[in-house]
Amino acid sequence: MPRLLAIALVLMPFTIPDQADTKPVVLFNGKDLSGWTTYIPHKDKSDPKTDPRGVFQVENGAIHISGEEFGCLTTEREFENYRLQVDFKWGDKRYPPRETAKRDSGILVHCVGPDKVWTKSIECQIQEGDCGDFWLVSGTEITIDGTREKSMRKKSRDAEKPTGQWNTVEVICEGGKITNIVNGVVVNEGTDASVTRGRILLQSEGAEVYFRNVKLTPLTPSK
Repeated sequence: MPRLLAIALVLMPFTIPDQADTKPVVLFNGKDLSGWTTYIPHKDKSDPKTDPRGVFQVENGAIHISGEEFGCLTTEREFENYRLQVDFKWGDKRYPPRETAKRDSGILVHCVGPDKVWTKSIECQIQEGDCGDFWLVSGTEITIDGTREKSMRKKSRDAEKPTGQWNTVEVICEGGKITNIVNGVVVNEGTDASVTRGRILLQSEGAEVYFRNVKLTPLTPSK
């Protein structure tokens, strides 16, 4: 090898990719709710793991959440360092006490502790006009633009499609960094999250909503 070429190769910076993708994990098989648990705090104090009204069902390859009762659908497994991708669209029905409010749901990541409607976690808001907001649930925190957020942070831009159309939401979790992407647009990003591992949760909050193509791609953080 010529001497000058050898010197040039030595001086060239060596770049390590930020992350390496591994085989995707299908969280929803399109047929049933295998791998998920339901939690609905019924008014009659019956078992919250039961769903007699069918709040959470599978219809035409999608998860149909009626919204009739507040509750959640949560993965049985915990995850860390991943890219989560979910398609959602709004239905028509809304229920008291939010029958006239914005349609609302949420994707909660890093869920830890006992099941609740709002399990301790960091939420990527799914709400009409507010898709991609961060909500810090039950004491979690994250840093955004140098500010330590302990409640919520609005998205930086609007990328949600009109009500009734399918939207694609991605939540990338790598170490303490979380990035919310709506229809290919980065709308929120935070670092130094106080929780970095946990279950994943989809909410029922008084509005009919559909979810499909729920998949997770593990990420290997850079070394």
